[in-house]
Amino acid sequence: MRVLLADDDPLVRTGLRMMLGGAGDIEVVAEVSDGGEVADAVARTAPHVVLMDVRMPVLDGIAATRALTSGAGTSGDAPVPAVVVLTTFDAGETVLAALRAGAAGFLVKHTPPAEIVDAVRRAAAGDPVLSPVVTRRLMTMVAREPGTSSRTAAAVRRFEQLSDRERDVAAAVADGLTNAEIADRLHLSVSSVKAVLSSATTRLDLTNRVQLAILAYEAGRETTGGGA
Repeated sequence: MRVLLADDDPLVRTGLRMMLGGAGDIEVVAEVSDGGEVADAVARTAPHVVLMDVRMPVLDGIAATRALTSGAGTSGDAPVPAVVVLTTFDAGETVLAALRAGAAGFLVKHTPPAEIVDAVRRAAAGDPVLSPVVTRRLMTMVAREPGTSSRTAAAVRRFEQLSDRERDVAAAVADGLTNAEIADRLHLSVSSVKAVLSSATTRLDLTNRVQLAILAYEAGRETTGGGA
């Protein structure tokens, strides 16, 4: 797995590089010190995962994530890497904004090394980098945001574009379940869950399952067992 580090603190980058370098299946292919350098570095090195600091001096991690996941500044048909944001806080408006921008998850910088390595592997495989507890907390923030009523109406209209099966899977994603857990809940194979997730995110022009979870909550589909 190829990883790009984006952080303005050289000590943080050094620590991450040493930590990830100890895993035989992970290679740090590039490091940048600002979000404005991310797109070029991705085009040059084709990483599977970007570990993205939130606070950087010229272009912050949220703007860089949005540009990357939207395809702005990237070239060709190279796949967009999974972005995992790095933050000193375990939740908040900044993290939610990063997830809405297309990040696949987030890590706090004091996360134990083994968990960071595991998160990189999961992100590269397309699995969630958010625990169910963290997912629930972030989705609660979504429900409490100003303008929730109008956002809910818009989300419901988008959600209606999905098939019943896609809605059930999206509701399970919003509950913070892994693909295996979704498969168990809905009596599907894991490969079928992945196919439904791909279909749902493509149909709604979303970057990843986290954005699907946010949309599901905005549409009022957070209840366990397939929504309201």
